[in-house]
Amino acid sequence: MNILGNIIWLVFGGIIIAIEYFISSFILIVTIIGIPFGIQTFKLGILALWPFGKTTVQSNRSGGCLYIIFNILWIFVGGIWIALSHLIFGIVLLITIIGIPFGLQHFKLAALALTPFGRDITDKK
Repeated sequence: MNILGNIIWLVFGGIIIAIEYFISSFILIVTIIGIPFGIQTFKLGILALWPFGKTTVQSNRSGGCLYIIFNILWIFVGGIWIALSHLIFGIVLLITIIGIPFGLQHFKLAALALTPFGRDITDKK
């Protein structure tokens, strides 16, 4: 079921969101300072391609306040725009009955797009 959901997801906005993540990742990696942000957005882009069957969990690494600083910077650099894209797609998809699971995935990804640092992407068990 996850494979079918992921294929339909690509049609209902997943490919557009993933391209948005990959473009922002490339732009951030070009700058030396933006490399950590670019790596994280690349991971989010892969999650945006295949979100069904995946979940995010708090990482066990010791990040201290670095994750908080990165998340605050990320909100202003690009997180707010990507989160707004997810919210718009989610609202549009929730209008239809068939689009409800996809809209909910967009809302999950919108929350992750605002604060991606300190989270790991894992398979659902």
